[in-house]
Amino acid sequence: MFRLMNNREGAPLYATAARRRTAVAVHITLTAAAVATGIGMYAGGQPWLAYTLLALILPWCVATGVINAATRGLLELRTHVLDERQLAERDRVHARAHRLTTCLLGCAVIGVAASDLTGRVAAGTLLVPVIAAVFVAHWLMPLWVAGLAVRDEPVEGPEPGPGTA
Repeated sequence: MFRLMNNREGAPLYATAARRRTAVAVHITLTAAAVATGIGMYAGGQPWLAYTLLALILPWCVATGVINAATRGLLELRTHVLDERQLAERDRVHARAHRLTTCLLGCAVIGVAASDLTGRVAAGTLLVPVIAAVFVAHWLMPLWVAGLAVRDEPVEGPEPGPGTA
């Protein structure tokens, strides 16, 4: 797994911060589309949505792989494989993702309560879709945060010769 996560063959896909941000944005978009499709299957009983969900899986898996490769498996590798710097980075990513997910949960509670209080939509109607969406965000938030937090690889230049500092 370590060798797979540190394979540099796909490096052009995530070599710059802009490409990593694009990969995370694509992953978030595909995830939102998959969640919306799943909720549509649940709520509307439309069987054709299953084909849409299947079509979203492959590009979602590719985007997930790009982010995992960009982070060099920060979230996927076991603790004994990571060094102290990587462990500290993983802790920072988890803490930031936890804070973002807490804000998202707060917004979900406020939104459901506001919808129920205004009488436009019953809270019970919103409960399953909102819980599903927030669960998926909670599950994937560390991956998104890690993908956005990765720094560019140092550029290898000529080594300084003797007498240069």
